Amino acid sequence: MKKTCPTLIAISSIFSWLGALSLVLASGTGTTFAAQAPDPSDWDAVVAEARDQPLFFYAWGGDQLTNDYLAWVGQRVAADYGIRMTHVRLSDTADAVSRILAEKQAGNTDRGAVDMLWINGDNFASLKTNDLLFGPWAEQLPNFVWVNADANPDVRFDFTLPVEGYESPWLRAHLVFYYDSAYVSAPPANVAALLNWAQEHPGEFTYPRPPDFLSATFLKQALLELVADSAPLYLPVQETSFEAITAPLWQYLDALHPLLLRQGRSFPANGPELRRLMADGEIALALSFNPTEAVNSVLRNELPDSVRTHLPDGGALANVSFVAIPYNASHKAAAMVTANFLLSVEAQLRAQNPQYPVGMPVIDLSVLTAQQQAQFADSRQSHPSAPPLMSGGQQLQEPHPSWMEALEQAWIARYGSR
Repeated sequence: MKKTCPTLIAISSIFSWLGALSLVLASGTGTTFAAQAPDPSDWDAVVAEARDQPLFFYAWGGDQLTNDYLAWVGQRVAADYGIRMTHVRLSDTADAVSRILAEKQAGNTDRGAVDMLWINGDNFASLKTNDLLFGPWAEQLPNFVWVNADANPDVRFDFTLPVEGYESPWLRAHLVFYYDSAYVSAPPANVAALLNWAQEHPGEFTYPRPPDFLSATFLKQALLELVADSAPLYLPVQETSFEAITAPLWQYLDALHPLLLRQGRSFPANGPELRRLMADGEIALALSFNPTEAVNSVLRNELPDSVRTHLPDGGALANVSFVAIPYNASHKAAAMVTANFLLSVEAQLRAQNPQYPVGMPVIDLSVLTAQQQAQFADSRQSHPSAPPLMSGGQQLQEPHPSWMEALEQAWIARYGSR
């Protein structure tokens, strides 16, 4: 029998091991040998890797104005970086979260479908606590300097949870009410006054049905105003005390719902549908989480010139919108480059354009040049429908994310079958 040389056996073993390693690398089924993630501290390398990459940006698609803005973002990152961005329109951000979780359970660690996700609140909490996010990376973006985070610490917290660089701020928003001054002489100053107003103007107000985010915002605003002590709302929900803490809210809604449009038997699906009800003259009072929604709708001739924007006297719920990158995103470099573009002066200014009103700037205008500040000043509408300026003292911070889902589920259990 012909003997095999021990050296050849060793070499053969090495090649076999290398072949097995290549299969692991190709399969992407293990984190040990996954392709190295781009390093945001080496920004030139990130930009080079992002060039000509696709990008699947999962974001709520229920508002055509926001969709138009994101289409413009796609055009800009394509022109500057060759990034081929696809806006995957979501009806519920939780659907993308569920997909990411399912991919992890299936062992997909580096070929995820979601490259970047518009997110905050309970969805961020779910991804972060389950180690489903790439990072930290956000504070290493070149344009993060415009946020001036040390002077604006709210960008480092998402519904009370520390962000820790796992998502990048995009825009600010806060609750406003808007009304048709041709029919409403004085808007209600707060949610307690809203009940009295609705008694005098039955059928002239409504709000979206949960689990729409605007509906959850209204519920949280009302609860913050109605409870004697708001401190428990900034801690995780305790089942034993939930009913006692929320009792004033349900008592309030029991009284309010019969006074709503259609006696509260049906509710609009979302903010755009609520705006259409105002445009059609079916209601005279509505709410929005985009302070510029009313004025920009007036300028586009979608709402009458008589519409005005009102800020609750006791303060309004406010938060920051973020974008995050899943831990298994296929195109992390393209996601970081696009997130950086969203923080650019150009993109933040564009968001104030009446054609693309998606929110208030998250960058700190005080750190911009005088010329840049003048551009933002020029973009602010002096129209009577424009929102009043909001100071930091008027901001009501978001409760712990667990309250959002708990309130939605409780609302549906009480009123969902009507």
